[in-house]
Amino acid sequence: MAVTGWLESLRAAEKTALLQDGRRKVHYLFPDGKEMAEEYDEKTSELLVRKWRVRSALGALGQWQIEVGEPALPGAGSLGPELIKESNANPIFIRKDTKMSFQWRIRNLPYPKDVYSVCVDQKERCVVIRTTNKKYYKKFSIPDLDRYQLPLDDSSLSFAHANCTLIISYQKPKEVLVAESELQKELKKIKTAHGSDGDCKTQ
Repeated sequence: MAVTGWLESLRAAEKTALLQDGRRKVHYLFPDGKEMAEEYDEKTSELLVRKWRVRSALGALGQWQIEVGEPALPGAGSLGPELIKESNANPIFIRKDTKMSFQWRIRNLPYPKDVYSVCVDQKERCVVIRTTNKKYYKKFSIPDLDRYQLPLDDSSLSFAHANCTLIISYQKPKEVLVAESELQKELKKIKTAHGSDGDCKTQ
């Protein structure tokens, strides 16, 4: 039921699409004024970026909040809080999904794999990362499962560690895979503009 609800709200949103640099960029405007922007790989339809923007009570546009993908590097001339850079040695947490899994990467974590514990906290509906050496702790939600109102399942969770990066994967439930497939069909119906990247291909 809830899966259908989220899919319906995506269908009802005002959508525009642009094909640029090998990416299909889709902008959604919801009736409540919220905006969502997604970028998909043109060939594989894999989600590369998802970000949200909400208007303030006075109607001013807020900053984009990134849910999936890496933040864009600020332009040389831009001023603002993004110029305060994090130290390259600090752990960097980003989400990069695959076709079959939600996936998060935490860079700059040099400890061996057996130091980490990754589990689901059912009560708080989040994933919790701990280390036995007490050097790193993080909890984060999976917004997709909240939107679809699906339970979190410990057995869907796995993790690996390589090159100072902890990679956490959560296997997408079949309901999400079906909904994503339905959404791709919807997106193909949108009239797509072509960006000026000099490599515009129509299908």
